[in-house]
Amino acid sequence: MSIVFGAIPSRRLGRSLGINNIPYKYCTYSCVYCQLGATNSMTTIIRDFFSPGAVFEETKQKLYELESAGELVDYITFVPDGEPTLDINLGVMIEKLKSLGKPVAVITNSSLINDKNIRNELMLADWVSLKIDSASPSIWEKINRPHGSLRLNKIINGLIKFASEFSGELVTETMLVKNINTSFGSLRKTAEVISKINPSTAYIIVPTRPPAESFVQAPDEERINAAYQIFSEFKINAELLTHYEGAEFSYTHDVQKELLSILAVHPMRIDAVKVLLNKANSGWEIIDNLIKKNLIKESTYSNNSFIIRKY
Repeated sequence: MSIVFGAIPSRRLGRSLGINNIPYKYCTYSCVYCQLGATNSMTTIIRDFFSPGAVFEETKQKLYELESAGELVDYITFVPDGEPTLDINLGVMIEKLKSLGKPVAVITNSSLINDKNIRNELMLADWVSLKIDSASPSIWEKINRPHGSLRLNKIINGLIKFASEFSGELVTETMLVKNINTSFGSLRKTAEVISKINPSTAYIIVPTRPPAESFVQAPDEERINAAYQIFSEFKINAELLTHYEGAEFSYTHDVQKELLSILAVHPMRIDAVKVLLNKANSGWEIIDNLIKKNLIKESTYSNNSFIIRKY
């Protein structure tokens, strides 16, 4: 499976070429809403996974293929199967990839940001998204289900330190899950911390793809609006990300390989799969074949049908 996937449509970054620098579900969290399922390799150990040189060459080749096909790339984005800051080579990779002439983004769950070395590596990126779903330890444990060695107060301290030093574009994201982190008290605590981080944009998001736990649901529109208003009261530039990102996934030459690489980190709605197959002049038999091989499956969430990767 490719380390590089896409480009895919991103609600925050336009057209994003993804870097999957972490093997499946090596993570510090096991979030109840994770679109990749429950974490099976919970860890906080930072280690080597892939050669920075190999990642660079694969990204360079993919960019060439996309540009040759007339496909636009706005960002190169670390958005892997697990937590990207677990990769000891993250900083080296960021520096190498920036030489390709595209801004580099990192989407992190923030769990290791109290580590000065991690902060220094993230400083090299052009755009960083920090997750903060709750500032209350009990709610944080319920929604993010962190590794037992992690402490929320240390993470918050690290977030504030990083924000005070980072010169690139800094955003936060807060996933709202009905009946977990959506009480007014919880939202105010979260907003208070985010106001100290002072991101350029604080994204308020809701589950839109099949989650790890079946009980996960998006809050209703009134509660989403309440979250937005509470964030605004704290002088935060908040933005709702509750819409579908669209179906414009890139295709270059091998639709089956590209599908599997995207699905490894990003479940796709069936309408998006059909658009990609159309681009490749391919039929649904590719999907039927991959289902028979037990590599993918269909899933339904929130009245939408998805194709997801099987492991």
